[in-house]
Parts: sequence; structure tokens; C-alpha cells
Amino acid sequence: MLEKLKDLNSFQAFKYFKEMNEIPRGSGNEKAISDWLVNFAKKHNLKVIQDKALNVIIKKPGTKGYENAKGIILQGHMDMVCEKNIGTEHDFEKDPIEFIVEGDILRANGTTLGADNGIAVAFGLAVLAASDIPHPPIELLVTTEEETGMGGAQALDSLNLDGRILINIDSEEEGTLLVSCSGGVREKIKLPIIWEEADESFVNCAIRLRGLKGGHSGMEINKERGNANKLMGRFLMDLRSVIDFKINSINGGAKNNAIPREADAIILFRENDKAIVLEKLSQWNAIFRNELNSIDPDVNLAIEILENKVERTFSEETGTKALQILFMIPNGVKTMSMAIEGLVQSSTNLGVVTTCEEDIEFDSAIRSSVKTLKKAICDETIVLAEMVGAAIEFKSDYPEWQYNPSSEIRTVFQKVHKDLYGKEPKIAAIHAGLECGLFSDKFGGNIDLISFGPNIYDVHTPKEHLSISSTDRTWSYLVAVLKEIK
Repeated sequence: MLEKLKDLNSFQAFKYFKEMNEIPRGSGNEKAISDWLVNFAKKHNLKVIQDKALNVIIKKPGTKGYENAKGIILQGHMDMVCEKNIGTEHDFEKDPIEFIVEGDILRANGTTLGADNGIAVAFGLAVLAASDIPHPPIELLVTTEEETGMGGAQALDSLNLDGRILINIDSEEEGTLLVSCSGGVREKIKLPIIWEEADESFVNCAIRLRGLKGGHSGMEINKERGNANKLMGRFLMDLRSVIDFKINSINGGAKNNAIPREADAIILFRENDKAIVLEKLSQWNAIFRNELNSIDPDVNLAIEILENKVERTFSEETGTKALQILFMIPNGVKTMSMAIEGLVQSSTNLGVVTTCEEDIEFDSAIRSSVKTLKKAICDETIVLAEMVGAAIEFKSDYPEWQYNPSSEIRTVFQKVHKDLYGKEPKIAAIHAGLECGLFSDKFGGNIDLISFGPNIYDVHTPKEHLSISSTDRTWSYLVAVLKEIK
């Protein structure tokens, strides 16, 4: 793979990216990659700090003529979302990510690629290792658990950093400079299960929903892609209106920050109701394909008769309440910004539904660039939980990043972009949780922030892929920006 990229200006960055992807680094499993970064710093005789959250800070003095320039923090996160296609044999706890080069595209083999956000870390490492790149004093900040609530950024001690200009390399559209982002919170509803003994005479089956694209629950929530959990809720609620059936389990989605692509429900019904179930299945396949024709045309609802009988089912009360939550819980775009055209202002994503031993858990990721609107969505779900007697908890609450009209680093990025490409970059806000909001909060607003990056597509899905030429141009852009800051 690397042989095909050897003539690129960004070759060293790709080399470090591949080395990183030899090490499993799913969120919560970052000890090995964190230690690898520490060893990189030691190998290059650079000062390094590894904190209790496994965040790593590597420091390099400014090059000749830049010793007294304002310090720059290059920032990315080491963890990645671990998603794979059904049928792909890959253990994210031990297997390396396999790279595949197809023309201008770099992708993985049936799994997420980890360009979100390994490419940022690779850029930082390439700058630190280089001897021919003029730059101010550099601090590479690599955080942990960004994908599951920004745990590393939450735990960061700002006293470990000297710079007050931070360049975040965690956006996914070349030529766009991000200057603001939404805040967010993770929400979990827990509905207690009352179990009953299953009727042995009932047919046992699995209803399986497949074929959805999924995607990033912030960046792609405006695309109105199908949410497998919500679609399953609609089907089951309608089925309940025509036959009596029992539920053994409902499970869907893998990450609350990813739009769920798949969902499964194991249900039990009487043999003489089988024709009705099949008819409803056919009806809802037609409904979903009509509604999602231009968005998720491959959506498919199927039934699998199970040979092994389940031993228990939800009580009537539990089953009813579970479907009420699934059907009524807020999901999707809630409000649009009137200030920035096309920007989602607030949204929520029912990312994961899990049937456990004692309860059913409904995990959502709530986002908004307005604190009160974020609270409004939280309040909706609190009311729903209270109505059905479920518990609710919130965690990983992180702040929004507000636009700074007098940003110096934005001015530098704009100038260099005009010099390199003869045109102005796009200035934008993002409906996703960048760590910039937390950094701004931790530094009391006394830090100048910007976010940029190469073209990365279908993040948080096994279709994730990276434009090689865009990455090469973005690398050259970063090098030119560092040279400009004296």
C-alpha cells in the first residue's frame, strides 16, 4: 500500500497512519496506542506527557527563526469507531486495520478505516519527526475516548499546555474551515423488564431490518437516513394493532453517535397469525422503500423462523412500554439554524437499543448549538421516561464552541488558502461535537481555535474512505500555515 504513495508530499503522514492502524484503538481500548505515542516521543527525544486519561502531549521547540513565535497546539484523537460489515471477520481488540488503495481512495477491508481521526495524529507525528518543516513551538495533543463522549478532553489538565492557538484536524471536508460546533449530551433510558414464561405453542421468529446506510449522527443527521431502531418501532407498533404477540428482545445499533443501520426483534406469535405477520412485513417493506427510496433504497425487513424456542418473554406491560418508548422517543433533526443556511441547530439520535437481563436500554446522542434547545430535548425524554416508569440518566455533557469574530488563526488560514489556491476557503459551523468546545471552556475562552481536514467520507461506517489527493493537499496546507506563523 505505501509503495503506491511514496511520491506524495504527505508520504510520512500516511506511513504513521498505517503504523497506528496496526494497533487496535477502539474507544476505551487506547492503552496500547497511547503507549506507542509515548515511545514515539522518546525515540525522537521530545518531551512527552501521558496523563491518567491516557491523553498524550508531545512538545517540540520552534525551528530556527520561529523560537519566539506563538505556540501552536496540533490536536486530534487517537480512538476510532469500530464498525464492520456483517460477515466480515475482524476482531477490533487485536486485528490491525487492512488498508486498500483504489485509485484516489484509501479504505479498509469491510471495517471502518480510522481516518477519523487517525489522520490528524499522523499529520502531527509527521510534523514532529520532520527536520525540514519551519514551524513555531509545537505541542501535539492526542486525546482519548472522543467518540464515546470526549472523555479524554474532559479529563485534560490545561496547565500541561503552553500554546494558546489550537489547530484541530478533525473535520472532513477539504477547503472548509470550521469555526463553531454544537454541544451535546449522551442520554440513556432504562426500562425494567418483567419476564414471563414463554408459551411453547407460539411461533418463535426474528424480525431483521437491514440495508440502511447509517452514518455520523451529527454530520449526516440532515440527510434523513433511516434509523433502524425507529423503523423497527413503527413496524412492531402497527403489528401489535392487529395481532397479539410477545417480545423476547429488541436490539439495534452499535454506537449512539452512529445512525443505526440494523435492528432485530425476537417475537412470538400464534401459528394462525403467521399469514398476518407476513402480510404486514410485505406492507412495511413497501412503506419503507417508498419513504426511503432516494435515501436508503436497499432497506429490507425480513423474518426468520427460529428453530430454538426462547424460554421467556416480556410481560404485556413491559412489551407495551418498550414499544411506546421506541415509537415516541425523539429522533432526528429538531430545529434548523436561521443564522447559518443549511445548518442543523439541534437533533437527537436513538443510536442503540439493547435488551439486558434486567432492563431495556435506549441510548441517544443529543446535540445542539444552543444550550436551552439541548435541554428541551432532554426534558422531552425525561417526561417520556416518567410516563412509562423508566429511569433516565445523562452523561458526557459537553459545551458548544462559539464563533470568535476576531480569530487570528482563522485569518492566517484564510490568507494561506488564498495564496495556495487563489480562492477563499469556506467558513462553516458543524452540527457535531468537536473537542474544540471543551478546550474553549477549559481555557476560559482564552484560546484561538480552528478545525480543518481532508475529504473523508462515510465516517463511522464500514464504507469510510479517505481521498488520497485531498490528504496530500491538506498536508501541504498545514505545512504552509505553520511556516506563516512567526
